[in-house]
Amino acid sequence: MIALLSAIALRAKEASKDRFVLHDGPPYANGSLHCGHALNKILKDFINRKQALNGKQVHYIPGWDCHGLPIELKVLQTMKSKERQALTPITLREKAATFAKKTVEEQSKSFQRYGIFGDFEKPYLTLQPEFEAAQIRVFGEMFQKGFIFRGRKPVHWSPSSRTALAEAELEYPENHISKSIYVAFDIVEASDALKEYHSTDKPVKVAIWTTTPWTMPANMAIAVNPELSYSVVNHESTGKLIVATDLIETIAKKVDLPEGEEFQILCSLPGSELVGTIYTHPLYDRNSPVLEGGDYITTESGTGLVHTAPGHGQEDYQVGLKNGLDLLSPVDDGGRFTIEAGEQFKGLDVLKEGNQAIIDALTTEGALLKVEDYNHKYPYDWRTKKPTIFRATDQWFASVAEFRDAALKAVDTVQWVPENGKNRNEVLLNDSTLSHIEKIIAEQGCDAWWKLDEVDLLPQELKAEADKWKKGTDTMDVWFDSGSSWAGVASTRDELAYPADMYLEGSDQHRGWFQSSLLTSVAVNDQAPYKTVLTHGFVLDEKGFKMSKSLGNVIDPLYVIEGGNNKKLEPAYGADVLRLWVASVDYSGDVGIGPNVIKQTFESYRKLRNTARYLIGNLADFLPEGEDNSSAVPYDELPSLDKWMLGRLSSTINEVDEAMNVFEYQRAVQELLRFSSIELSNFYLDVAKDRLYISATDDFRRRSCQTVLHAVLEGLSKAIAPILPHMAEDIWQNLPYSKPTGSVFEGGWPTHLAQFEEYDTEKWDLVRLVRDDVNKMLEEARTDKLVGASLDAAAYLYVADDEKRKTLENMMGDESLIIPPVKTNGVDELRTTLMLSQIHIVDSPEMILDSCDEKYVSTSDTSSGCIVGVTKSEGTKCGRCWFYDTQIGKLGLPHDDICQRCNDAITVWEKKTGEAFVRPATEEAIVS
Repeated sequence: MIALLSAIALRAKEASKDRFVLHDGPPYANGSLHCGHALNKILKDFINRKQALNGKQVHYIPGWDCHGLPIELKVLQTMKSKERQALTPITLREKAATFAKKTVEEQSKSFQRYGIFGDFEKPYLTLQPEFEAAQIRVFGEMFQKGFIFRGRKPVHWSPSSRTALAEAELEYPENHISKSIYVAFDIVEASDALKEYHSTDKPVKVAIWTTTPWTMPANMAIAVNPELSYSVVNHESTGKLIVATDLIETIAKKVDLPEGEEFQILCSLPGSELVGTIYTHPLYDRNSPVLEGGDYITTESGTGLVHTAPGHGQEDYQVGLKNGLDLLSPVDDGGRFTIEAGEQFKGLDVLKEGNQAIIDALTTEGALLKVEDYNHKYPYDWRTKKPTIFRATDQWFASVAEFRDAALKAVDTVQWVPENGKNRNEVLLNDSTLSHIEKIIAEQGCDAWWKLDEVDLLPQELKAEADKWKKGTDTMDVWFDSGSSWAGVASTRDELAYPADMYLEGSDQHRGWFQSSLLTSVAVNDQAPYKTVLTHGFVLDEKGFKMSKSLGNVIDPLYVIEGGNNKKLEPAYGADVLRLWVASVDYSGDVGIGPNVIKQTFESYRKLRNTARYLIGNLADFLPEGEDNSSAVPYDELPSLDKWMLGRLSSTINEVDEAMNVFEYQRAVQELLRFSSIELSNFYLDVAKDRLYISATDDFRRRSCQTVLHAVLEGLSKAIAPILPHMAEDIWQNLPYSKPTGSVFEGGWPTHLAQFEEYDTEKWDLVRLVRDDVNKMLEEARTDKLVGASLDAAAYLYVADDEKRKTLENMMGDESLIIPPVKTNGVDELRTTLMLSQIHIVDSPEMILDSCDEKYVSTSDTSSGCIVGVTKSEGTKCGRCWFYDTQIGKLGLPHDDICQRCNDAITVWEKKTGEAFVRPATEEAIVS
């Protein structure tokens, strides 16, 4: 496979053909493959194989993402508790690398079993030193341009994974229950508008609501919307509270005012007049301000006043930046309170006992107005399936603001398929340190960072200062890891190119790999890393449900290919059926797969394969044009039917070509199946049986048909090759004549077979419609056992339309079957194309009723517009071709029970072989 791929690419290079590079998005090397992997890789393979047939230099380098938490978690799951405790960063990395490489090997075998065309002997892995060095170079260049900086900022944090998470790594399950609380903060210094309502003995309080009680220690302000109306309300059970005017009745119910009682409204005022008020925290000796927030503050829920903890919320962080608030986040990596939260809370899990401890403390201080369960969507870690928190940490951040316009401009240069896809620490990093580290990593890999001391990591001129510096232990985000693959692979490997022609992944990668690749590439090189981006949906079961082990609906791609333990109940369908499924679905949205879907797909596969077998079987003695003693018939000499068939072949090849070039594989498959079933098998090949089986070996009727079958076979095998490579190659290797090339993928797309013009389309469309109408009447006659096979019947046609009548009359053959035919060429004839023993075109509908029972006569409302009647044929049945003929037994021929045409075929055979024809015994005759 690799040798063939290289040979095809080399020939394309020698012919100065363009290069085509589909850069592989690296899947995680952390487990077995599923149908989503199959959909992704097979779609890529369709494109690569078609581009190879188009004559391009195709180099596909499969890749794997070998870093990150998913792999480390897999490793940790295999270890006992004592083994985990003994782990060091470097031993964990070594075990993760071993696990990843083993997984790569297993996944590689599966991908190749799917029939993927690629260089699996030289894949790219994100743990390869040269890849890591390129990644560090990208990071360093972005840092030097000011696009990457070190800062403290709240991020989604997973205590269960002990890592920051990107938005793409979150999921929001239904029915999460949080404890929500209403809390009152005493005002210590009222704004001018509040002073007349506030006193030391009867203070006004600001009421807030939050679903994260554990963030209360980090409260640094309360934000109001300056445009909203607020009121000072009073009740003996709560004292004076400030709440949004529109929420007074709601809050009265929340804090359980006695039935029939309500808040007394002392005054109403805009939020802008509350700004400047100072309140005190109920749990700490700390005063904080009421500030102006934004339009995120509404009256949809809560109190209209927002508890603001800059260390635990994005809007809170922005308000804090604007107003110079401290960034307090008293929570550690494991999600437990630190000493900054107070001795009483230190070490408590903020999502468990720590949350309750805060509620209890607020109750003790008399600040809690209400606590209740609150059902809402809450972010969970997509790997561990456990809740996350928002927490300020020291992180590296990429600021897109400086190159946002360039990124948006780059987006406009990309073709998106489908189109709706468009949618405080000092750091030592300079040219010298960057170059030195890049060189170390290129030679030793990233493990060097853990193995070497600071003095070894510094360039010569800075080694004396080694004691002043400490190497960082931050984790490079996995999206930056794979997102810089354009630098580590596409732009460094000689056989590839940057920017790549295409990136192809699932639609979730718009905010993942596509975005990280775009941003890093634009930041460093001011251009997108890809010319085209194609996305696909997700794989569901055939009922539309997400696949999961608990539902028992997960389908392993290898199960489809190799079958289950009981091959009768769980048959092995082979890789091409899996590939045909991929081509048959609309991948732009979510797609379904299941036993019934695969069975239906197999039926389509079987039809194509049986058609190919029939074609091969009827070309055993055919010698194509260009070979000595060729038996091919020149195009100009072909009958109309054969020219029509070649025109339909060209139309199909061109339609498939166009569909595949714009990645519409479902359209290509539908066209291939339509052509194979409707035009080829149901009509042309059915009609061709008389020519192929009955005619003499070298009869013109037979050789002209074989000439067409030869073109159809090669055209069909080339057209299906990108989708069904195993079937196509199987056909090619079994061509019953000298193969034009060693592989179906050599020699390019069959453009020479795509140039036949449409021929006599109206004529053959009419014949096929008449044939359909006749067959409907034949079914009635068969049901009543008037006839069996179609050749047992004769048809009477009345054609009111003069043009149609003229067309059909020109196809009327001789009264008997004779060689050579006189009235027609023996091919473009109604008798053989309708597969009826006799055809009569009459001058009136009444003449049909004179010969046919009314039950077997159609109305004028037929597909062809003809009135059709059928009856039993006249004459004697030919023992060889089964046509009925009135002259059988009357001509004094050697074989008096067969027609003149069949007598001639036997005579030709006897002359050619020098043998006498021996009639098989009756019991040995083959009847089908």
